[in-house]
Amino acid sequence: MAKAMWSGVISFGMVTIPVKLYSATQSRDISFNLLHATCGTRLQQKRWCPTDDVEVPWSETVRGYEYAKGEYVTLTDEDFESLPLPSKHTIELSAFVEESEIDPVFYEKSYFLEPDKKGEKPYALLLKALEKKHLTAIATITIRKKEQLCTIRPREGTIMLETLFYPDEVSAERGVDLGAVKVTDRELDMAFTLIELLRKPFDPEEYHDHYREALGELIEAKLEGKEVVRSPAPRDAKVIDLAEALKRSVAAAKKGGRKPARAAARPPARAQRRKAG
Repeated sequence: MAKAMWSGVISFGMVTIPVKLYSATQSRDISFNLLHATCGTRLQQKRWCPTDDVEVPWSETVRGYEYAKGEYVTLTDEDFESLPLPSKHTIELSAFVEESEIDPVFYEKSYFLEPDKKGEKPYALLLKALEKKHLTAIATITIRKKEQLCTIRPREGTIMLETLFYPDEVSAERGVDLGAVKVTDRELDMAFTLIELLRKPFDPEEYHDHYREALGELIEAKLEGKEVVRSPAPRDAKVIDLAEALKRSVAAAKKGGRKPARAAARPPARAQRRKAG
C-alpha cells in the first residue's frame, strides 16, 4: 500500500471520521534525462549561489517571497506549521451541492480517503448518505503547505477527495467572440445526427495514451537499430463547406468509420530492463 500523504479527520456535524489521504492518479509518461549532446553524459542540476560562488545543499535553503524587486521575506518550515489553519488536520464539510453545479474547470487533482478501523462505520454512513442524496460535499484541506478548496464525493464504494482551484485561479479571459457567427438549422440538424451516432456511455478502458505508445515504439526501434517509422502525412487542411463536412462525417460514422482503440501504451521492454538494471 502506498504511503498516506495526509492523515486527519472528516468533520461532519458532531461526527468525526479518522481518515488517511492517498493519491488516486499517477502519471505514466515516459521520463527523460538531460544529456550533454557532445559526450552523452547525464547533466547535473545544482543549486548555485552566485554571491558565494558555491553549490548550496538543501539544508541551507529557505523559501523566499519576493515582495519587491530583489527584496524577499523568508519563511521556514516552522512558519508554515504554525499557520492557524484547522484544515491541516480536519476536513470540515461546510456545504452540500449537486455535482453538476461545479464546472469541471475547477477540478485539479483526485485522491481517495481511507478510514481508520474505528472510523469505518461513520465513513460508511457518510458514503451511503452522499450516494442516496446524489450530493457532493464542499470542504477545505491543507496539503503541501497550501490550504485548498475540495469536494468529497462517493465513487464505487469509496469516498473521493478532489482538490479545486479557487475562483481567482481560473482565468476568466476568452479569446473568442461567437456573437456574429450564424449557424443554419440544416447544419445544426446534421450536427445532432452525428452526435447521436457517436453517443454512448463513457468507458475509460477504451481510451489509451497513443502518444506514449508511439514514443515507446520509437525508443524500442532506436535500441534495436531498426528504421524509425515516420508519422503519417497531415490531413488535407483546405477549408470545405461546413454542411458538406458534416454530411461526410455522418456517412463515415454510419459505416463504422471510427478506428478501434489500440492496446494500452507501455514503455519498451528493453528500456524497462535497462532501467531496472
